[in-house]
Amino acid sequence: MNHKVIVEMSEGLGDRSPRAANAGSRAAHDAAVRVAAPLIIGLFLLAGWELLVRLREIPIYILPAPSQIATELVQSWSVLFPALLLTLEIAALALLLAVISGVGLALLCSLARWIELALMPYAVTLQVTPVVSVAPLILIYVDEPRTAVVLCAWIVAFFPILANTMLGLASTDRNLRDLFQLYGANRWQELWFLRLPAALPYFLGGLRIAGGLALIGAVVAEYVAGTAGVGTGLAFRVLEAQYRLNIPRMFAGLFLLALTGIAIYLVLSGLSRLLLRHWHESARVREN
Repeated sequence: MNHKVIVEMSEGLGDRSPRAANAGSRAAHDAAVRVAAPLIIGLFLLAGWELLVRLREIPIYILPAPSQIATELVQSWSVLFPALLLTLEIAALALLLAVISGVGLALLCSLARWIELALMPYAVTLQVTPVVSVAPLILIYVDEPRTAVVLCAWIVAFFPILANTMLGLASTDRNLRDLFQLYGANRWQELWFLRLPAALPYFLGGLRIAGGLALIGAVVAEYVAGTAGVGTGLAFRVLEAQYRLNIPRMFAGLFLLALTGIAIYLVLSGLSRLLLRHWHESARVREN
């Protein structure tokens, strides 16, 4: 009987390697499909765009062909790339400030109900007020243009971090909180060992949203600053190209902004998967 059990266990262990290999091949296939499918669709769209412009002989100042945009991107790289780095730096700084202020305020609200009741209306006001209407006022009252642009981007990125972190802190399992209290854990121990880990997936979800919003806020603020005569960042270069009717450079700048937004989302999604893959169901489902 024992020999039979040992044989069955060894057979089961022997079957694990083919299963692991099949799972690895499926994961690699899914990853290839996720990359290849959008690329194929994008190539078809670009080819149709190129054919439309060439067959209908559309002027370059109305709609440039993708090949003309690529040529302009190469020729204007020395102008566009430093501006892109400046915009990316502003968005990153605004996102960092949003994380610090959003998480800090969420912790305060979780520890004291009256703080949430006192401050949340103002946080909601910041969220629902269009940044394009606030940016001119900030540029008037803040002397340093870069500080004003960072402040505008922070306003847009702040609320998702705050709201998602507060939701995560409030969604901790009540039974686990009772267990901590049963074992005599104080408020700080409960916060550090239970509520913060439970809020991490919510925070990372808000971080993915806030990353793109920080870039949007920086671009909007740069547009407003550019119309005020203050040149900064890639959005100003796009606006400058519009004034000069350099439409291919406009498209090249927009293309760089779109790639930057995609890169920010992928980096933050990778960070989320890295932190959650060993214990949270959302990351495990994505990997399977």
